[in-house]
Amino acid sequence: MLGDRLRELRQQHALTLRQLATEADVSPALLSQIENGATDPSLATLRKLAQVFDTSIAALFSEPEAPVVHVSRVGSRSRLAAPPGQIAYDRLTPGRGDLEVLQADLAPGDASSTEPWAHPSTECAIVLAGTVVADIGGEKYELTTGEAVTFDSRLPHLYRNASDQPARIIIAVTPPTP
Repeated sequence: MLGDRLRELRQQHALTLRQLATEADVSPALLSQIENGATDPSLATLRKLAQVFDTSIAALFSEPEAPVVHVSRVGSRSRLAAPPGQIAYDRLTPGRGDLEVLQADLAPGDASSTEPWAHPSTECAIVLAGTVVADIGGEKYELTTGEAVTFDSRLPHLYRNASDQPARIIIAVTPPTP
């Protein structure tokens, strides 16, 4: 899915793998692996690609033929990889462009990004297990199992597991943005 969409966008912009790699500051080999479905890109790579195409990350996942009913099954979800210490997300929703729901497991010390960042959406994070600190607009909110926070994601934000136990969260974003 993502690989096909990336190839389609690259071809629409008349870019070779090497040209896109240069513009996005990633390796041509990585792009080839993403296009062929051999690897999952990091969120940082997705942000770079979306910037080159002047679009949102959600647009990279758009599925014009997205089903009216979508079942997300364990083991067959798209994964947004991350470098060590940052969160990797599993996408629970199809790419219709109206809602993005992600699930993430946070090891102790993991964070959603190195610095808080903002995007024009509404966001809700629900803690399924453990304790997560949501840093939103410079304020820190400690959330435990079953608690949720909803906010205007134009406020710079990040999620961090500051405990010594694993945590799991669900994040819903509407509309999906980079």
